[in-house]
This record gives sequence, C-alpha cells and structure tokens, in this order.
Amino acid sequence: MKIEPAVTHDIVMRLKRARGQLDGVINMIEEERSCSDVVTQLAAVSKALDRAGFKIVASGLQQCLERGDDAAMTREELEKLFLSLA
Repeated sequence: MKIEPAVTHDIVMRLKRARGQLDGVINMIEEERSCSDVVTQLAAVSKALDRAGFKIVASGLQQCLERGDDAAMTREELEKLFLSLA
C-alpha cells in the first residue's frame, strides 16, 4: 500500500510524538512519579498510536475506493487491520 506523502508525514509525526511520550513514561516510572501521572501519560501514548494506525487504515480504505485495483487491500484485509486497532 502506497500512502500519500502528506499522509505519511502526518503518520510519522504522530509516531514520533508517541515515541517521545513513551520515553516520558519510562522516565516517570524510573523517577517513581505518581501512578495517576504515569497512567495519564501512558493513555496519551496509546491514543497517539491509535491515531497513527487509524490513519494508515483510512488511507488503505481510500485507495480501495479510488482505485479498485488488485494492488489495493481487500475489504477483509482492511477489516482485519481495523479490528486489530479496536
């Protein structure tokens, strides 16, 4: 699946943000920060990863609708990907 450059940029930025947040969670645990602070930051990481994943799946859906060619993923493949994020 080929993702448009603008969408790729957005996905990469979301993943980099998640990586930074995850580093923050690790530091917070090592510094013995409060449980609520750690969980709040961990939720932010999870949300960032979910958004990146949904963006990838949405791009695949768009390709299937626009192209309708064999290179695009099947509906079943996209559904499986989508459900893996749910």
